[in-house]
This record gives sequence, C-alpha cells and structure tokens, in this order.
Amino acid sequence: MDTDESSTQHEFRGRGLGRGAWRRFGLVLALVAVCAILAAAKPQAISIDYVLTLLRQIAINGILAVGVTYVLLTGGVDLSLGSVVALTGVVAATFAHPGAYPLALPLGMGLLTGALCGTVNGLVVTRGRVAPFIATLGMMTAARGLAYIISGGRPVSRLRPDFNAIGSGDIAGIPIPVVLLGAVAVVSAVFLRHTRAGRHLYATGGNETAAYASGINVHAAKTLAYVVCGALAGLAGIVQAARSTTGQPNAGMMYELDAIASVVIGGTSLSGGAGGVGGTLLGALLMGMIASGLDMLNVPSYYQQVVKGLIIIGAVMLDRRGSK
Repeated sequence: MDTDESSTQHEFRGRGLGRGAWRRFGLVLALVAVCAILAAAKPQAISIDYVLTLLRQIAINGILAVGVTYVLLTGGVDLSLGSVVALTGVVAATFAHPGAYPLALPLGMGLLTGALCGTVNGLVVTRGRVAPFIATLGMMTAARGLAYIISGGRPVSRLRPDFNAIGSGDIAGIPIPVVLLGAVAVVSAVFLRHTRAGRHLYATGGNETAAYASGINVHAAKTLAYVVCGALAGLAGIVQAARSTTGQPNAGMMYELDAIASVVIGGTSLSGGAGGVGGTLLGALLMGMIASGLDMLNVPSYYQQVVKGLIIIGAVMLDRRGSK
C-alpha cells in the first residue's frame, strides 16, 4: 500500500471513528432513557425473557442493517432489501421440505440468491453507471416479482423442523437469530476495521476521486459492498422464512426503511466514508425498543408509523448537520 492510499484510508477511518463516538454516546443515553420509561410504565420490560424476546425480534432488522452499512459506507443505498428477503425466503423454503434435500441446500440457495441479487445491483451501479437509487429500485420490483413467480403467488409451507429451528430455536438459551446477528456483527466489524478491503470501502465512500487516485479499485469496492449486503439479506430471508415456518412472497415489506434508519441513527453517513457496525447495532436496538415499547403501551400501529417516520427524518437531519 503506498503512502497516498494509506493516508486517504486513515483520514476517513479517523473521521468515521470521530463521528461514531459522539453519536454512539447519544444513542446510549437514548437507550437508557427508553429503558427507564418502559420500566416505569411496564415493570416486566426489564426481565431477561423480555430482553431475549426483543433481541429475537430485532435480529432480522439487525442483520439487514449490518449489510446495508457496507453499502452506505461507499456512498450508495439499497432499496431492494425487503424484496430480496421475500425472494430468498421463498427460494430457501422451496428446498426445505422434509426429506427432500439436506439442510445445507436450502441455506446455500438462500444465501446464493441474495448474493446474486447484490452482484446484479453492484454491476448495474458500477459498470452500468446507474444511480444506486434507481438500480436498487429496479431490483426491488424484479425480486418481488420473482418471489411471486417461484411461489405461484402462495406461501411455501410444510418446511422441515430443523430449518424452522433457525428462526425459533435456541443455543444455550440464546435465540439462534441473535447468535447469527452476533456472528455477522463481529465478522463485519473486524472486516471493516482491520482488513485492506474494509478500509477501501471507507476510502471509496469518503472521496471516490481521491480513492481512485491512490490506486483503489473503487468499482470492486462498491460491488463487494452490494454483494455482502445481498448475501446478508439472503440470511435475513432464511431467518424470516424459518421464523414464520413459510416462505412468503409478500414478506419484507418496508424492511429496507427500518434497516437504513437503524444505520443512519447509528452514525453511518448517507454520503459515505463514516460509520461502523457498532453504531448500527445500537441504532437497530433503539428502533426495536421503541417499536416494542409502543406495542406494550397499546399504541395503535398507524401512530407507530408516524413515530417511525419522524425518527427517520430526525436521523437524516442529524446526519446532514454532522456532515456540515
């Protein structure tokens, strides 16, 4: 690695750490405040069972949020996440009937389908020079259509028990979806902060022109981000299908907004080059706690949508202010 490339990467990594530090501190305070409110209103909210249930509920959004962190770090966006969740869930469920195939096949097909969707997104953005918003919007429509075509417009049911256990089972008392989220988060955090490819993502999002001038293959970095994001959407689709015990072509509606909101709340900049997995997890946890708290307080779902929309707007405004 030459001097220019090293200085470029360290500059944007340092900026990301600085932004993430103050944002995560604010997130921790917000989480404490929400916990205090819930504990006062509903004392059962501080029980271990409630915490494990909450973590199981946010695991899918957390996995998606970690994936979209890669894309946002490069200055892109992925609006196809919800549709890819539906498509990969249907594909995995199709191969998950009892006695038909080994468990590894539905898992591999789900991940492969998600990665292929991400690859198409990455190539359309980099080689086709299509804006990420438009490219992933097209994938959102196409993937949803493919989910309905493969499933025949009906849920794919009668799944094998060991597949369903991925969504409802436990390992040493910890829900399997939470274990998967933890593994994804740890691997991603190490990859982004301690590998050359991870540093290239930060540099590409921070200043694409400078990254290119320092010898970074920005097209490869962007494509990698979309492939990883797609593969993690595939994992989320598998967990979703296993949890609901069916592959549903209408699953994942609006999941992309929750995931993007969690990432932005966690301090990852929409303009790229700043942020990380730690903040993303805090953002997903805060979003999940607010949603769960509103449910516990019997707030109607349409009011919850208003609250969620205000949170997203506020997060984007904070991001814009921080960028300035």
